[in-house]
Amino acid sequence: MAEAHERLGWNLEGLRRRLEPYTRALMEQVALRVEELQEQLRVVGEGTQAQLLGGVAEARDLLQELQSSLVHHTGRVKQLFHPYAERLLSGIGQHVQELHRSVAPHAVVSPPRLSRCVQLLSHKLTLKAKALHAGIQQNLDQLHEELSAFAGAGGAEEGAHPDPQALSQEVRQRLQAFRHDTFLQIAAFTRAIDQETEEVQQQLAPPPPSHSAFAPEFLPEDGGKARSRLQARLDDLWEDINYSLRDHDPGHGGEP
Repeated sequence: MAEAHERLGWNLEGLRRRLEPYTRALMEQVALRVEELQEQLRVVGEGTQAQLLGGVAEARDLLQELQSSLVHHTGRVKQLFHPYAERLLSGIGQHVQELHRSVAPHAVVSPPRLSRCVQLLSHKLTLKAKALHAGIQQNLDQLHEELSAFAGAGGAEEGAHPDPQALSQEVRQRLQAFRHDTFLQIAAFTRAIDQETEEVQQQLAPPPPSHSAFAPEFLPEDGGKARSRLQARLDDLWEDINYSLRDHDPGHGGEP
């Protein structure tokens, strides 16, 4: 049992390593696109500051140009993230299937149970990857709305001159908040991969009885849930025992 636990753990660690480049690429893209937006949406510079100081009409024209630029560049960034989301989804499907092929020859559980567990893992990771992509898109939508609202408010008052320093600082702060929030979401997705793969290891090759994680805990507030999990484990164990008996029965010549 200990050997099976360690072997499966090694295979699951391989899955985590193979998925790392996809999440790392997402984080690199977030940082890169924030830098690009900071440059493209920069409103304070030698020429820009001169325009802002030129008069109310010039300032309003600049703010309208800024809003148009926000629409264009945030929309472009949203499109640029789509291929990375597709690669992540494709990578999950590919590498989970590779995990299945690697684990199958040495699995201590029945093939149907192994298939169910692997399919469920793929399904869960796919849903979480889609949620991550949707979260990044929502962050970009929020960034666009916040910056557009701020740019629109900059010259809302009659005869008011927008403060170039305040405008520049607001853009920078909003972009940094977008990067921070998106990094947290990617980190949460990475932790979810760890949690889901650890759960697979517990289901397919639990640690030896001497391990503290082997014994189920019945807490007062979730005793029913714990009993349900235990019943599911017992059902799985019975299926594995039947499979093992059929597999090692000299007189067994096929399915009953």
